[in-house]
Amino acid sequence: MINTITEPVQAGAGGADFARVRRIVKTDEFSSVFRLRPVQKTAHFVLYTRTNDLPHARLGVVAAKRFAPRAVTRNTIKRVTREIFRQAALLNVDCIVRLSRPVNSKDGPATTAQLKRELRAEILRLFAAPACQPLKAHKAT
Repeated sequence: MINTITEPVQAGAGGADFARVRRIVKTDEFSSVFRLRPVQKTAHFVLYTRTNDLPHARLGVVAAKRFAPRAVTRNTIKRVTREIFRQAALLNVDCIVRLSRPVNSKDGPATTAQLKRELRAEILRLFAAPACQPLKAHKAT
């Protein structure tokens, strides 16, 4: 017999997961965050944030095919972003990371170790923005 879990994932527990409650999935949720000005920009990414009424942060990632033509590259971007978000200590904020410039072309390899390092460094800079920092960091300054 298959044992299924019928209880929803506890939103306040840990933050080491990336359950559905930690994702921005609906179009109107994306739109409401996109209406705001970008908080942080890097060479390839733009970060939009908005506070929410939930006890946890949520993430949305937009990687357009025109900026990353290969699915492998887009999936790498999403995977790296989710991993950094999962490890960050963010409180009640909706974050959308949008790819805004091409990261590679169809001519070269889809992903390389160097590309992953560069993407990781840029995304870490995005989540270091003051709007993404926990409340404790704001009180200390």
